[in-house]
Amino acid sequence: MYLLGVDIGSYSTKGVLLSEAGEVVAVAVQPHEMRVPGPGLAEHDADQDWWGGFCSVTRQLLQKTAIDPTQIASVGCSGIGPCMLPVDAAGRALRPAVLYGVDTRSKDEIVELTQRYGAEFIMRHSGMPLTTQAVGPKVLWLARHEPEIFSKAARIVGCPTYLVQRLTGACVVDHYGAANYAPFYDVEKLAWDRAQTSDICSPDLLPEARWTCEVAGQVHEAAASQTGLSAGTPVIVGTVDAAAEATSVGVLGHGDLMAMYGTSVFFIQVVPELQRDVRRWSAPYLFPGTWAAMGAVSTGGALTHWFRRELTQLDDREAGFAILQAEAERSPPGSNGLIALPYFSGERTPLNDPLARGMFFGLDLTHTRADMYRSLLEGVAHASRHNLDMFDQGFPASAIYAVGGGVNNALWMQASVDIAGKPQRIRQQTVGAAMGSAFLAGIGVGVFQSGDIERINPVAREIVPRASCRARYDKDHRIFLQLYESTRHLMAELGGAPR
Repeated sequence: MYLLGVDIGSYSTKGVLLSEAGEVVAVAVQPHEMRVPGPGLAEHDADQDWWGGFCSVTRQLLQKTAIDPTQIASVGCSGIGPCMLPVDAAGRALRPAVLYGVDTRSKDEIVELTQRYGAEFIMRHSGMPLTTQAVGPKVLWLARHEPEIFSKAARIVGCPTYLVQRLTGACVVDHYGAANYAPFYDVEKLAWDRAQTSDICSPDLLPEARWTCEVAGQVHEAAASQTGLSAGTPVIVGTVDAAAEATSVGVLGHGDLMAMYGTSVFFIQVVPELQRDVRRWSAPYLFPGTWAAMGAVSTGGALTHWFRRELTQLDDREAGFAILQAEAERSPPGSNGLIALPYFSGERTPLNDPLARGMFFGLDLTHTRADMYRSLLEGVAHASRHNLDMFDQGFPASAIYAVGGGVNNALWMQASVDIAGKPQRIRQQTVGAAMGSAFLAGIGVGVFQSGDIERINPVAREIVPRASCRARYDKDHRIFLQLYESTRHLMAELGGAPR
């Protein structure tokens, strides 16, 4: 018996087959691109990138392992989120998907809705302020800027919802994902607020909110023929990628905190009760009676992709990153006095500023490409510390678990630990959200219990901060914070300038 987990990331789709003993039997990956059609915009082609990626990795896994598809007991889907995708009655995309908080097109709608309802009401009602992470302002943007498409929409969905609908016909979202549809979701009632939603769109456009591990439906014949799965295979509701990633590393108990190092950096901490803090987001977690506090750095690995693509002639992605990594390791901690603000696509928590902009500060003629590349990694690490310090002010973390593709970047990981001054644990398996989705699928059909993750994926190592770097990085962090505070009015002015 096997469990299938598929996760849609910003730059690739990953699939995992997990045995009932918890062994990762096979992994498959299908690359795709994040489209940036203009400043502050980020999109995916849902039919090609999401559904095409799902079908590709599923068929790869079946081919690699030669297992009988009827031996797959359950399917779990996760994906980047929260996203905004209008679909027709058949579940087909009507336009490219508007991605999560890295897409800042709805900044005007955020301001308008916050003024309309009041920031205090939104925090009390939704558990989070309206930011570029919220789906509601993006729905309003769609209604205003693309009214013909909006009028044709049968549903407004995110990534996991879209996949489950293509597989089963059921249009569902888990409560964790639904909370990101602010201001539509009532975080205390754990339900859509139909009156609140009606002010922007018909409540009938929203998926049904259910718990993550509930079985949403079964794979239907049409989906079976495209994916290679067996018709009738159970499919759970699924969740956003970050929550699936947190599950994969055992972030399930109070105080557990995940730091997911990927295209962006995302944090989830399990907390004992709903926490309202205007600097971050709160939501019901994956199981009844559990809560999550969340934060995010908008650009993490996305900066390394940008740097290689735009500022080097290293066309081969893998070889190019290897060269840049080797160069950056020869630059000392502090990047020879160079500090980077990583706000290349606005910033999420704790700034919640879509007009924040990136910066290299301190450049002189002695600086090299290596210093610039290292300073970007350190800039992301400083932004991560800004978030971790914020979490400590609410419910101090009992343990930090690092996961995501970034854990394979030794320089980024050590800088993150040194700058924050907090150790981070890495579990044996770092496959990430796809593994978490497979595990959640197993919970959904009774193959696993939540505590089984400790046995399945034990801690393999811990990265500890180096005392020798502390003074240097503390000084840099103070400058890092002051750089934003000293220039944010100029960033806002620049953000309003014509392109």
